[in-house]
Amino acid sequence: MDLSFLAGMSPETLAALNTEVRRLLGENKLADYQPYPKQREFHLSGGPLTTRERLLMAGNQVGKTWSAGFEHAMHLTGRYPDWWAGAAFDEPVIGWAASETSQSTRDTVQRILLGQPGAWGTGAIPKNAISEIKRAAHGVSDAVETILVRHGGGGDVQAGFSRITIKTYDQGRERWQGETLDFVWFDEEPPEDIYFEGLTRTNARQGIVTLTFTPLKGMSNVVRRFIMEKPAGTVVTKMTIDDAGHYTPEQRAAIVATYPAHEREARIKGIPTLGSGRIFPVADEAIAENSIQIPPHWPRIAAIDFGWTHPTAAVWLAWDRDTDTVHLYDAYRVKEQTPAVHSLTFTGKGKWIPMAWPHDGEAHDKGGGEGLSKQYRDLGVNMLPAKATHAPDPEKGQEEGQGGNSVEAGLMSMLERMQSGRFKVARHLEDWWEEFRLYHREDGKIVKEVDDLMDATRYAVMMLRHAKVQEKRKRERIDAPSVIDSSTGLLGAV
Repeated sequence: MDLSFLAGMSPETLAALNTEVRRLLGENKLADYQPYPKQREFHLSGGPLTTRERLLMAGNQVGKTWSAGFEHAMHLTGRYPDWWAGAAFDEPVIGWAASETSQSTRDTVQRILLGQPGAWGTGAIPKNAISEIKRAAHGVSDAVETILVRHGGGGDVQAGFSRITIKTYDQGRERWQGETLDFVWFDEEPPEDIYFEGLTRTNARQGIVTLTFTPLKGMSNVVRRFIMEKPAGTVVTKMTIDDAGHYTPEQRAAIVATYPAHEREARIKGIPTLGSGRIFPVADEAIAENSIQIPPHWPRIAAIDFGWTHPTAAVWLAWDRDTDTVHLYDAYRVKEQTPAVHSLTFTGKGKWIPMAWPHDGEAHDKGGGEGLSKQYRDLGVNMLPAKATHAPDPEKGQEEGQGGNSVEAGLMSMLERMQSGRFKVARHLEDWWEEFRLYHREDGKIVKEVDDLMDATRYAVMMLRHAKVQEKRKRERIDAPSVIDSSTGLLGAV
């Protein structure tokens, strides 16, 4: 662009021009919105037509409300950038956005959409797209009730008007009834009854419900819906402080240090607060590891937890006997598939690796068929001869298979290894990490939900004494490293 014409301008004129350019840019921030990679992943999650419920579960001050505000400004205006691959509306929309109280909604949702009071039009919705702003009749000062937004490219090109209403949770469920909507945006976790009223408002138009919050309320019913129940049409994006590009490493460290220990996982990583209920109160970094090559002299063992409506799960461990350190290098979790399907994956990871299994592997189905352990053995999986038990105690005269299968003893063995640095897990095993973070007790009892990989891990550790090394003359040829086929001997992502 030729800017030579600026050379003849006076300093006063240049200053005035600069002020006008800044004003125009400030009144169309949507045009310059560039999300971080994790925010872009969140935007993309709204793309499939089958997705109706989205949760951006994130730490504090990492950009979750900001990204949702700009996305909903796109829906209201119909102005989508060239890179956009998320959900898109080609007609005007009607939606609600809400938070806990009038003040919190004004200071978060409203501020992101409109800008600060006195400077409305400097938020995510461009000023030239705002047709009308209706102030709230009651509540805190400068609170807005409704925003009427021009839908289209701006200027003279318009396709009608979108409308967004600002709501609060403290209005009660009754004030969330009646409307038919294209979207609802919950910023901060809503009460369960408010959430389902909002979801109901989108049913007729098959609209999208979006939640953005830090899970400080722990394993609430709303969180449980997305993390444990996972009904069709739900999707979760997790964002941590490390995904926030506006912080330096030094700033991140300083922020982390300000949070109390019992809230740290939620506030920096978006992991639901479970407090003293966590079965493994161990930080991720204490047991996570990057890729390493598994030496051929390290024995290995796998273990399975049988399932159908809840997943069949399996893990693979390598054991460094010199340091007595266990390395969990692969995991598998799939539901509603037969042993014939699972066995193809298991044998592909090394037919020679022994597979531990729990007591229900001996059970026969109601039709009198063979037990699950035998079914897998017949399909080529190297199932151990007997169910998983703790090591026998020779002083008590116990023989192999008589060590019992106490759950608490198995968990304590795993925890002791974690705390002493003798239990490591590959970073890329997202399913395993999800269960690890959510594994907890209520009223002293283990919550038996989303724990399939945890159970499989416990069986593998219990039966570590049966781990074996592949015989040299039978060693399989290993090609280039691959994180998809873990029989290559890699821990973690390459």
